[in-house]
Amino acid sequence: MLNNLRVWRTWALIILFISTTLIFACSSDRRISFSGKTMGTTYHITVIAPAITSAARLQKKVDTRLSEINNSMSTYIEASEISRFNAFDGVGRPFAVSDDFINVLKVGQRIYNLTGGTWDATVWPLIRLWGFHLPLAQRRVPTPEQVAGALKCVGYDKIQLTPGAVIKKTACVTLDLGSIAKGFGVDQIAELLKKNGMTNFIVEIGGEIVASGTKENGADWNIGINLPEAYAPVNEVRRTLSLSNRAVATSGDYRNFFMVGDKRYCHVMDPRTGYPIETSVVSASVVSDSCTFSDGLATALMIMAPEKSVSLVNSLEKTECLITVREADGQLKDYYSKGFYSN
Repeated sequence: MLNNLRVWRTWALIILFISTTLIFACSSDRRISFSGKTMGTTYHITVIAPAITSAARLQKKVDTRLSEINNSMSTYIEASEISRFNAFDGVGRPFAVSDDFINVLKVGQRIYNLTGGTWDATVWPLIRLWGFHLPLAQRRVPTPEQVAGALKCVGYDKIQLTPGAVIKKTACVTLDLGSIAKGFGVDQIAELLKKNGMTNFIVEIGGEIVASGTKENGADWNIGINLPEAYAPVNEVRRTLSLSNRAVATSGDYRNFFMVGDKRYCHVMDPRTGYPIETSVVSASVVSDSCTFSDGLATALMIMAPEKSVSLVNSLEKTECLITVREADGQLKDYYSKGFYSN
């Protein structure tokens, strides 16, 4: 009987040890990092995840979700939702769209109203007119008459958003979500990770970022804002931020432009005038709770005067900005909202 009791105790201790080891192993976290291509750019994701997490399976879920968004909002995919909407010429008739599509347009409508139309999803006729969707050698400067003609097709008042559908009020109105879709993609991947039980991670698509929770050591995530110079490497940082549970997006005029003689034309289009911007602003970064909102608003702030941009952002809750301008002597000068460096 005593021997049986000793054997039972021995097995009980072994089972307890195994159970404790398994519980510890399951609760132990590790850093998982992976990257890929999407939306004409790259993405990078770092997650502090349970040790049993499969990086390959997690990346497959990420790639599937990003493919859904790209197939909805890419003007480079002929069968995408946006391409089919742009080809649709039915005035006054609902064009059925996904929740993703309508949700992005709703955020865009808010930005349009906040900024007096400096961000506008209906800017696609101008992008095509100037050739910014084409290789560098095929871009051109249109005539004033051509610009005036394209502007007749631009304006949020030319579309109507309804539950599950968009209605064209003008047959020629077409959409371009390139300046907001990456931010939406970042938000959606952040939601995907949270639904899979992860709260500490950083998601980046083409420079747009969501930082959730903290790093392994409990510190906030460190985010770099690039030096806004055409010659600067993509990893050269001018300003750094520490973020947790926040999103940041940056727009700039220093990468995508073309020259005609001594005249420089950047890809950021003012939808009110039909011409690329000619301001001293070279970079705009926006921090908020939504990368979709940050992405679109950063583009809008490129077009506005820096003082006006800061005033607008100071009036918004949980939103901050950094605006960088190039002064006459070539030096860079920063304008920032009241809480930018307290994020």
